[in-house]
Amino acid sequence: MKVSEGLKTYTKYLWFNTKKAKEYIRITDEVAAMVQESGIQEGFVLVSAMHITAGVYINDWESGLIEDIDRWLEKLAPADPSYKHHQTGETNGDAHLKRILINHQVTVPITEGKLDLGPWEQIFYAEFDGQRKKRLVLKAMGA
Repeated sequence: MKVSEGLKTYTKYLWFNTKKAKEYIRITDEVAAMVQESGIQEGFVLVSAMHITAGVYINDWESGLIEDIDRWLEKLAPADPSYKHHQTGETNGDAHLKRILINHQVTVPITEGKLDLGPWEQIFYAEFDGQRKKRLVLKAMGA
């Protein structure tokens, strides 16, 4: 067992302005680069969407699976003008619900200065109400 002394943190923001209202963007390389910049050898990196209509998840980078995830989300939280949220003048009720299903953040271990992901695991930013500027926070913690 390794015992680390002197916890340090490193924070970086990624900005997105998607071309479509709904997109799934692989961000594994950007998170890995941030971990390397941080100099942290042992710890964790938090990847968190900072908007209530976007999420972050880990899964395989395979186009059929991404389509399946999209269809599943649409089935569970379809675009529907009857959402109570729309009575406020908004039109993105489904985007809020999809974010709950995907979740807003993931935590990934850092081991020997690198992301410690499984063989097929990739990190994704999921946008459900895009075409405007949004951000994601990356926060590495460790030694």
